[in-house]
Amino acid sequence: MSRYRPPRPAGTPLITPEGEARLRAELHELWHVRRPQVTQAVSEAAAQGDRSENAEYTYGKKMLREIDSRVRFLTKRLERLKVVSHAPTDRSKVYFGAWVTLEDEDGQEARYRIVGPDELDLKQGLISIDSPLARALVGKPLDAEVRVETPTGPQLRYIVAIDYP
Repeated sequence: MSRYRPPRPAGTPLITPEGEARLRAELHELWHVRRPQVTQAVSEAAAQGDRSENAEYTYGKKMLREIDSRVRFLTKRLERLKVVSHAPTDRSKVYFGAWVTLEDEDGQEARYRIVGPDELDLKQGLISIDSPLARALVGKPLDAEVRVETPTGPQLRYIVAIDYP
């Protein structure tokens, strides 16, 4: 059995201005706050002597590698992302950045915002443009019936409201 895993397809390179601000804040926090703190802790641990049995030194070096890896990822990702800061001209249809209120067959409503894959947060109602639900919604007008394939089977949803911030 092979350990090979095919590379994950890159997500859609779109992001909202709020999402970009969060990624830039994370990058700033990692580079200007966390990394200097961890570097200081590693140098203090190294000054204690034998590094082979020094858990603080080993842990600090591991943390530095993780921080550097995340900084490289964020830097490259922010270069490739396209910020979508304007609403579409046709606000009667669902597009990137829209808040969509859906009603299921039982009459229960749920509100979602279609955002880039880097902003995904279901607790806040943010769904990725690459998700099956978002792909089914994009381009649909108000009061449209949307059929979504889920692991439990197809579901019908109705678009009740479309808002753009």
